[in-house]
Amino acid sequence: MMASSKFTRAVSAAALTVGLVGPVTGAAFLFSADAAFAATASRIDVRGNQRVDDQTIINYTGIRPGQNYGPADVDEAVKSLYGTGLFSDVSVTQRGGTLVVEVSEYATVNAVIFRGNKKAKDQQLAAAVQLQPRGTFSQAGLDQDVEAIRDVYSRIGRSDVSVTPQVSEVGNGRINIIYDIQEGDRTKIDRIEFVGNNAYSDRRLRDVISTKRSNILSFLFRNDVYDQARLRADEEALRRFYYNRGYADFQIISSDGVLNDAENEYLVTFTISEGERYRFGDISIDSTIPDVNGADLLREVDTEQGDYYSALEVENSILALSESVAGQGYVFAQVNPRGDRDIANRTISVVYTIDEGPRTYVERIEIRGNDRTRDYVIRREFDLAEGDAFNQVLVQRGKRRLEALNFFESVNVSTTQGSQPDQVVMVVDVVEKSTGEFTIGGGYSTGGANSGPSVELSVTERNFLGRGQFIRLAGGGGKKSRNYRISFTEPYFLGRRISAGFDLFRSTTDQKKYDTATTGGTVRFGLPITEALSAQIGYTYKVDDYDLDDCTITNSSTGANTCGLSNFIARDVSKGDWHTSAVTLGLTFNTVDSLSKPREGLYGKTELELAGLGGDASYYKLTARGQYYALLNQEYDLAFVGTVGGGYVDSWGGEDLRTFDLFRNSNKIIRGFEYNGIGPIDSGDHLGFQAYAHASAEVTFPMPVLPESLGFRGAVFSDVATVGGTPFSGVDESDGLRASIGVGIQWDSPFGPLQVNYAEPLVKKDEDEVQRFSFGIGSKF
Repeated sequence: MMASSKFTRAVSAAALTVGLVGPVTGAAFLFSADAAFAATASRIDVRGNQRVDDQTIINYTGIRPGQNYGPADVDEAVKSLYGTGLFSDVSVTQRGGTLVVEVSEYATVNAVIFRGNKKAKDQQLAAAVQLQPRGTFSQAGLDQDVEAIRDVYSRIGRSDVSVTPQVSEVGNGRINIIYDIQEGDRTKIDRIEFVGNNAYSDRRLRDVISTKRSNILSFLFRNDVYDQARLRADEEALRRFYYNRGYADFQIISSDGVLNDAENEYLVTFTISEGERYRFGDISIDSTIPDVNGADLLREVDTEQGDYYSALEVENSILALSESVAGQGYVFAQVNPRGDRDIANRTISVVYTIDEGPRTYVERIEIRGNDRTRDYVIRREFDLAEGDAFNQVLVQRGKRRLEALNFFESVNVSTTQGSQPDQVVMVVDVVEKSTGEFTIGGGYSTGGANSGPSVELSVTERNFLGRGQFIRLAGGGGKKSRNYRISFTEPYFLGRRISAGFDLFRSTTDQKKYDTATTGGTVRFGLPITEALSAQIGYTYKVDDYDLDDCTITNSSTGANTCGLSNFIARDVSKGDWHTSAVTLGLTFNTVDSLSKPREGLYGKTELELAGLGGDASYYKLTARGQYYALLNQEYDLAFVGTVGGGYVDSWGGEDLRTFDLFRNSNKIIRGFEYNGIGPIDSGDHLGFQAYAHASAEVTFPMPVLPESLGFRGAVFSDVATVGGTPFSGVDESDGLRASIGVGIQWDSPFGPLQVNYAEPLVKKDEDEVQRFSFGIGSKF
């Protein structure tokens, strides 16, 4: 017991001793540790630097002579020096009272040189690389720039490019970077395949997307380039195509391109799920706003029960309902569609729910992807600005306007949360495309004084200098004619949605027995009334100069002549110069889905030309033309276009009509007859006619065998027209019905829409001049 007690007292004493001595010893240890790892820099010695001066490096360390520093300060100094991007190696050590900072400077880039590049310009490659003259060199930056150059070539269809970098010292820590480039052959797209499509053939779907298979004309179209941005745009095009044709469950499972290195060709595959095809079921409106009656708004919706489901019609209905409700004072109202699927009956009932919605404002509009198009060109298409109430109707309308500009492969508008709960940031992502066009067109006349070939050339830029302006230079002619034209259009005159432009033109024609030279100009304005309806007004002043060939007018009042001309033509020609001052008023209605490849919609234009506000000619001329487009068969892409039109001209103010004020036949009135080859006739000369009416029906279809990427389509058509009316007494009006049928080949060429027709007249008059074969280029409208 005593032994145990003694042992206990000993342990207690030892513990007490440790308790007293431990803290003192620990404190002494910590003090000695601080002493070991803290020092005062009496001097800072900088070594290894050649271009960066000592004081700049000392400032970056954050340590000053006479200042205490520890390990944490040294770490921060090293990080700070590395962070400048000026040094490849840094060390900071203590040697006695001196802090030694040793650095190895990166070399300075003296020049960046590209060799062997022809398809990509130096400026384009210099903009892609990070290493720039007067900047610092790093191996990581060099490696990244090699990949950046490869990406540039990949985007122009040359994935086979080889890039070899070289670094050459030029002294004083400066280097030249040389990229040796072997551009290789163009990377082609061998095949475009679709997996999972049953309703539509691969051929039909390949016509929907912008990426095309390589063919002998790909060097002109440049649409066989595999590009991820274009692929995303193609996905969106496929979604729209299916959603607007009843396939509400359509999905794109995947889309990718596999490069065959040996052949330098891509296989592009879209894997899709079409789902079932639906029709619209019941259509109703549910309004939570007390003063808004949903039943009264049903007339605003485009969706109708029994029609095939269409996302575009739902979107149009949302816009129409939102606009109507906003007109009643509810600018923050939200229209949301709810679709209820009846899988058994394959219908979708749509309920449009109208709520007041939260009060949200636009904090900022952010635009991305516009390397060429200026920001304001995109911003002005939205009727929204920073600080305005956010309105989904205006957003969707602006998106449609951007798409209609035809400047972009794709347009996407999204929103993100702003800095405040009631603020949103509007993000506009665009993918630009080429807006320049070189057009060549021609024709061939088989009869008359101007028989033979003719050609027209034009250069067009639809987004001039990225400002959204339109400019065109055109010229051409044939055996006995020449014509020149300059056109310019500013779509936002004085910052308003009013287009303004001008045309300057000059043409000369050698007729059978006289020559004509026309010189003039037009000033025009356009004003949108609705999204589909627009108005135009223009003023034209021109001078027509006529010159007889080796013959004389024996009686200027009657036009009697020795030329063999109609007296009426001779009388007008004998005056020499005719000055025409005319105002034109027009209305255009357009709901066509595509101006380049129209398949569905309506296009109509009516125009009144009033001459006589000065000048020598006094007449009014009214014309109208309407076209209806419909897809007859979706799978085989059979398209129909029906056209009707007419015109009437007469004098006013007591003046007489001239022969040159009358209408003349062209392919837009009836095919199968020569230009000015029908109508009133005198002394063997067609004078033109005062009135006409015409109609045509045409069905187009893909050309068999030929790949759709070439852009060829076949056509069959039938035209009818009636012309007549003359202000000249004693003239055979030669009026009555004409009709023709024919076949044609259409080509959506890189030079513009081109069409070759063969027409056989079925109903004609003996004096009519027939032209069965015609060749031309230009707009479909």
